[in-house]
Amino acid sequence: MELMTPKEIVAELDKYIIGQNKAKRAVAVALRNRYRRSQLPDKVREEITPKNILMKGPTGVGKTEIARRLAKLVRAPFVKVEATKYTEVGYVGRDVESMIKDLVETSIRLVKDEKFEQVKETATINANKKIRDMILKKRKPATTKTTTQESDGAVEIVVEDKAKSDSAQLLKDIESGKMDKEIIEIEMVETPHVVELIPGNQDTNISDILGGFFPKNKKMRKVTVEQARRAIVNEEASRLIDMDAVNEEGIRRAEQEGIIFIDEIDKIAISSRAHNGADVSREGVQRDILPFVEGCTVNTKYGIIRTDYILFIAAGAFHIAKVEDLIPELQGRFPIRVELENLTSKEFYKILTQPKNAITKQQAELLKVDNIELSFDEDALKEIARIAELENENNENIGARRLHTIMETLLEDISFEACGKHPMSQVVITKDFVLKALEQTMKKYDISRYIM
Repeated sequence: MELMTPKEIVAELDKYIIGQNKAKRAVAVALRNRYRRSQLPDKVREEITPKNILMKGPTGVGKTEIARRLAKLVRAPFVKVEATKYTEVGYVGRDVESMIKDLVETSIRLVKDEKFEQVKETATINANKKIRDMILKKRKPATTKTTTQESDGAVEIVVEDKAKSDSAQLLKDIESGKMDKEIIEIEMVETPHVVELIPGNQDTNISDILGGFFPKNKKMRKVTVEQARRAIVNEEASRLIDMDAVNEEGIRRAEQEGIIFIDEIDKIAISSRAHNGADVSREGVQRDILPFVEGCTVNTKYGIIRTDYILFIAAGAFHIAKVEDLIPELQGRFPIRVELENLTSKEFYKILTQPKNAITKQQAELLKVDNIELSFDEDALKEIARIAELENENNENIGARRLHTIMETLLEDISFEACGKHPMSQVVITKDFVLKALEQTMKKYDISRYIM
């Protein structure tokens, strides 16, 4: 994190997200402030809490992607939750507290993966030796081989330990991957079935509570050497990793570096036009979220976590309710407000051509598997962008997701006919091809001009 300035963070986000510079700047500054805070003395650091961000904008304009890419950039614990799946305490549904527990789980997994990479080499060496021993145990015991050699009239007796030489050669074959497809029988731990104590609540299950009281069930399974290695490496790594240290570091990271993205927050806002029915429950969810955003302690199965320094990013379309319809206390906890702009044909064109994960590049890679070399004319891409803007203007505005709908319709016949049994063929998508494939869509807009 310390190596990236706000400008560098925005430059990285630009590789995947087109436009929305205000939102990118806001999250870049919030992320850099994390690093600045970490460099301060303890007394000063305790007083500084993150400035939470509220993003307002239609669906498909990049709200979620900005937060997700931001977390990936610095390998920070990140959780995306839907505000609509929570219910007020006392109702059936997920408790708001579960988002903090999910963040801790994510953080623990992140730290465990890092520790796993550190011990992977040692674990792999141990796993290969275990597999060798399993194979040798099934084979007939090797005998010693005795040979005589004459040297300068003297007779020398040489005893070769065949078992030892076989063992060394077998280990080399296992390490090189020659034995990967061989079938062996190993003892594997069965994955316990999750049985929820409370329907709809995945946070507590019988397996977690009773797991320590009973020995783990094991069964013999026939698997390839490659599959066996993977299972044994995980088992060996678990022995080499200090899980207490992992849990401690995981909680620390969740507290100090965690990011929680609360999507669809506008759906729990109370519209100024209604004050009864389901709205009571919506306000209850807002009041349940408030303590976690303000800062409190949550008891998890890994230990106690404070939420004071977690960065909360909330997002919503706010096309029915307004930001002002959220309860005042919750509004006050999101001081940074960013409004994301609607996408035009200019942005759609850039989305089709510039990002590393552009949909055109993805489709080209998919069809290459079936010997189709796909490419797009510039005019074709501009036409697709123009149609996407038209569709969003005249129908529901779904942002960049409209491009997926158009692209699937456009390439439907090509994708269906491609089978990989023919030599590599070049297919160029032209403007005429786009107009023909989307003829019905364009007719609809031609007719709509004459409807009063």
